[in-house]
Amino acid sequence: MKSFSDIAEDIKSIISPEFDGKKVFDKDVADILGITRMNFATLKKRNRIPFNELLDFCAKRSISINWLLYGQSPESLVEATNRYYKIKYLLDVSASAGGGGYNENEELSELEIPLEFVSYLGGENELKNIEALKVTGDSMEPTFSYDDTIFVNREKKDIQRGGVFVLRTEGGVFIKRVVMRIDGKVDIISDNDIYPIQTVSTNEIEIIGKVVAKFGEVD
Repeated sequence: MKSFSDIAEDIKSIISPEFDGKKVFDKDVADILGITRMNFATLKKRNRIPFNELLDFCAKRSISINWLLYGQSPESLVEATNRYYKIKYLLDVSASAGGGGYNENEELSELEIPLEFVSYLGGENELKNIEALKVTGDSMEPTFSYDDTIFVNREKKDIQRGGVFVLRTEGGVFIKRVVMRIDGKVDIISDNDIYPIQTVSTNEIEIIGKVVAKFGEVD
């Protein structure tokens, strides 16, 4: 994978026609990606790739994320695209702050996944069970932040060992840490400790699926 510095230079080349011949600076790339200039400088210094922002950038401009990350030629992409994977991306669904629905009738798009990321989702065989959606609110910070893209495996609904799940209550759809209690009830926990723990019966919640990744492993 290319360094973030190299990716930033490619973005400068892509957006340069929009600047009428003027030089494009890092601050312009930061603005285009929707990243603060200070955060951009930190990411560049630490070579941290802002996957969410790059995916949005590529989607809006019909650019292959694999070209941007790996520098593949257009010719190689014809063959490579057949080997890369796409998963369901629920455009109008969010979790964490609640509200909204989560079902098969939601508006879907497709999200292209780099090959090296497939292992984080459990391998090729699990991709058919994976859906991506956005996080809203701050209830799961610092684990998940507003506008993060998370990946949910809808076949993983066993909460006996706990973990982070997308679940539905009468209040809406949420992403929460779930812990089974000895008395058979369930603790619904926000990683942001300003939010209190909720204790409910298993019949008060519907487990939609387990959160397995956010462009990295989930504890």
